[in-house]
Amino acid sequence: MLSKRKFKVLFSSNKNPNFETFTDYIEKALNEVGCETLFFENRHFLLPGRIRDKVRLLNNGDLYILNRRLLNKAIEFKPLLFLEDGGWNILPATLKAMNKVGIVTALWTNDPPRFQDRHLNSLKKNASYYDHVFVTGSEGVDFFKNTVNCLHLLPFACDPDYHKPMKITNSVKDRYSYDVCFVGSGWEELYPYRIKLLEGLTDFKLGVWGPGWETLSSMSPLKKFINGAHLKTAEWVKLFSTSKIVFHSHFQDPLNLMPNYQVNPRVFEALACGSFLLVDDQKDISCFFKNGEHLVIYKDMNDLRARVAYYLNNDDERKRIADCGRKEVLKKHTYKHRVKDIINTVTKG
Repeated sequence: MLSKRKFKVLFSSNKNPNFETFTDYIEKALNEVGCETLFFENRHFLLPGRIRDKVRLLNNGDLYILNRRLLNKAIEFKPLLFLEDGGWNILPATLKAMNKVGIVTALWTNDPPRFQDRHLNSLKKNASYYDHVFVTGSEGVDFFKNTVNCLHLLPFACDPDYHKPMKITNSVKDRYSYDVCFVGSGWEELYPYRIKLLEGLTDFKLGVWGPGWETLSSMSPLKKFINGAHLKTAEWVKLFSTSKIVFHSHFQDPLNLMPNYQVNPRVFEALACGSFLLVDDQKDISCFFKNGEHLVIYKDMNDLRARVAYYLNNDDERKRIADCGRKEVLKKHTYKHRVKDIINTVTKG
């Protein structure tokens, strides 16, 4: 807990009304460690995006209004820290004005850089005006290293109140008992390798959920394994608790223009659920977890299939790894750990 004097944080992010996200977990963790937190919705524009994208003058005007509203909140609330999740729509003038009244500014940017992202240039430019920049993956370190001075690697995490083993009732077992499950996006143009890997698992009892799978070719053998576009947190936690293996494949730029090394939040969340996680050989994973101890890494399609078959036939070993993974993620990788790291970093200057 913090000292008796409240550490006031103005937290700027975007909330999804349909399910819990990174934003909800961070706001909750800030309050849990004793911060007095005020939330600002950083995508509360007056005009729809389709209009702002077409008329630059209208976009600039809407950005100004959003930033004026944010600055007014900051002046009234008088936080010690302004923490921004995103970064592209907070203008340098707003950050300068906060600094003038003694507010420390920090950006925590969590999406892997994508060459096609229309906000990429704004993000890189605006980042240089923050006192601190936190990135969730080492690709972010490479992206910002010549732009910002105080750059810190701060990965995703889990919230044990949301991400935890669930009691497996008969009804849950009937609905979610799979050999292998996956929850995530499946747009064909963005995830061709992920689709190929999952198509290679269709001779197992496989369950897949997520947006974008409707773009699959009608000839794909994966079609009949898609169960829906959206699965809320309370439901996929049941799925992860019931299935024998949770599969994950990270996003990689199909154009090979921008690298992605970060550990996806689903890795931390699945481990917190006590799941056995089979994951691709993502660069940053070895920084936080041990292969064969906390989770298991596959190299390619043949290796993936071999490991699925092996661990389905070795229950004790699978459960041992899942237990160790859960202990590790709760010990070091919760969002309370992350916000404490932020506060310790910014207070040290």
